[in-house]
Parts: sequence; C-alpha cells; structure tokens
Amino acid sequence: MKDTTYTKSMTYIGAGAGVVLFAIFGLLPGSFLGGVMGLNLAGSLLGTPVASGIAARLIVAASMVLGVMVAGIMFITAASTLGWLIGTVVDALRARAQEAAEAKHRA
Repeated sequence: MKDTTYTKSMTYIGAGAGVVLFAIFGLLPGSFLGGVMGLNLAGSLLGTPVASGIAARLIVAASMVLGVMVAGIMFITAASTLGWLIGTVVDALRARAQEAAEAKHRA
C-alpha cells in the first residue's frame, strides 16, 4: 500500500494557510466586490439611484455574503490543492528513495 502521510498532512497545512490568507487578504475585497455586485443588481431590479429600502439592503447584504464565501472558497481550495501537490511530490520522492535503499540492501 502506498504511503500518503505527507500528502494528507500537507493538504491540511495548505487548508490552514488558505484560511489565514483569506482572513488577511480576501475578507475585505470579497465583501467590497460582493457589495458592488449587489448595488448593481439592486439598481437594475429596483431602479437607480438605489433607495435605502429593505429589499435593496437585503440584496446588497446577500451579495456581500456571497462575495465573501466565493473568496473563501477560492483561497482555501487553491492553498489546499497546492499543499496536496507538494505532499504528493514529497511522498513520491520518499518512496523512490526507499525503493533504492531496499534494492541496494538486497544486492
């Protein structure tokens, strides 16, 4: 059975790094971009200039939440994938070195 110790651990490390990067670099821009999309959507549905009614506020709030969620998904998925890739390479190199050591031991 193939040993995937580093693959699993690096995936988790990548996910943790993605959460931290999202909290630092993605939370505020995701909220801003979602809010702008919400304002554009509310303006096209309810007419511009957007009044401060409850429907417009709900549309903008839902768009802001959606923008934050999409930013979070992007950061966490990208960092987890990068961690998985690094772990897979490390596991492959480790397995190759172990096979070489076993072949040398047999000879």
